[in-house]
Amino acid sequence: MTSSNRTDHRAGPAIETAGLVKTFGDIRAVDGVDLRIEPGTVYGLLGPNGAGKTTTVRMLATLLRPDGGEAHVFGHDVVREADAVRGLVSLTGQYASVDEDLTGTENLVLLARLTGHAKKASYDRAAQLLDAFGLSEAAGRQVKNYSGGMRRRIDIAASILNTPDLLFLDEPTTGLDPRSRNQVWEIVRAVVAQGTTVLLTTQYLDEADQLASRIAVIDKGRVIAEGTKGELKASVGAGAVHVRLRDADRRPDAERVLRQALGADVQLEPDPVALTARVGNGSPDGAAAAEKASRALAELAHAGITVDNFSLGQPSLDEVFLALTGKPDGRTDGQPDGRPDGRQDGPPDSRPEPQPTLKKEATA
Repeated sequence: MTSSNRTDHRAGPAIETAGLVKTFGDIRAVDGVDLRIEPGTVYGLLGPNGAGKTTTVRMLATLLRPDGGEAHVFGHDVVREADAVRGLVSLTGQYASVDEDLTGTENLVLLARLTGHAKKASYDRAAQLLDAFGLSEAAGRQVKNYSGGMRRRIDIAASILNTPDLLFLDEPTTGLDPRSRNQVWEIVRAVVAQGTTVLLTTQYLDEADQLASRIAVIDKGRVIAEGTKGELKASVGAGAVHVRLRDADRRPDAERVLRQALGADVQLEPDPVALTARVGNGSPDGAAAAEKASRALAELAHAGITVDNFSLGQPSLDEVFLALTGKPDGRTDGQPDGRPDGRQDGPPDSRPEPQPTLKKEATA
């Protein structure tokens, strides 16, 4: 699909759902989800394992039939117009979808031929994507010998072979090392720069913070908060006070003083001299938060508690998630990240991997 085809869809949202429901027996995996996602953006579904993220994506991609509610992709109903939806979307799941016994080139050429490309055009497109994703040197190697980061990149390359209008990325960096995660993030940015809309599901707070322009926090099948990063952070207060003490023995006293001065719960950090508390819970008033923080610092000094460091900063997404769900991060069930066979990564690739530079698919 070329960029000129996309303009036909731009009048309305890329995705719109109302009261979307999916049940498995007695389990309500998705429980009345409402979403509106604008074209050409990255939208993040953030939540723990089992929250309903993947089930939501599978319904939107027409792989599961909803049990209630409605969902539209570029104006097409996912149930009544499933064929039209499938022509607009592509899905990269949590685990490798390419054939690991084939080379990188063979995988992409096979998929190109299956989707109607001529032989020469298939090889040209495969070479273009392998180069863009930093995989040219590995093009002739079997995918089973790729590192985990390389496998994810070939997966995403396969997903955008025909330049989809909407790309579903379901936990794209699960099990990857930090360098590979950053490379996948660069690929996502390059894909969006072409005009593709991305629905990203993730349990990693920093990933949502880096990529998504809007985020829906989903827990137990329900959207419990939605907005921009700034809106979500403001929803839990104007800021967070971070305190570092001189003497760890005074931390119980400092906790009491801060709780009274700020009128908020105080979190004891793993570092025995560190404490954190939200300020202005539910209010984005930065001036009021600064006044409260100043008063708290004065109260600590009055109590004879020596403070080595005292700062007021905007809440992080970690603090937002904790405030909304009562859980410290998205990974709550102890399940290992990685592939179904338990492998976390492929053979290490010690060579530097080039950063991706994505070009648009050539048109006839």
